[in-house]
Amino acid sequence: MVTEVKEFTRISGNVKPDSRNRVVLPGKLVGEDIVYHIYSNELGQILLDPQVTIPASEAWIFQNPELLKKVKQGLSDAAEGRVSKIDLNDL
Repeated sequence: MVTEVKEFTRISGNVKPDSRNRVVLPGKLVGEDIVYHIYSNELGQILLDPQVTIPASEAWIFQNPELLKKVKQGLSDAAEGRVSKIDLNDL
């Protein structure tokens, strides 16, 4: 399944490809370092799925679901102020 949300919002209408078959995306849809996977269905509808890339040296965390869950929990705890100071000498 490509999409998790089934509802789409119309961004613009009657957009035509230019002479080189390019379609310009509105600026609010384009972010820095974003690339797209492109999908189409039997109706000819096109879906652009924005992607970001990460360095291979950082991919290990995403390949370990248990560790990723712990990191996300730690970030959530920090955002909610659930932190405490420790003395590294006590470790």
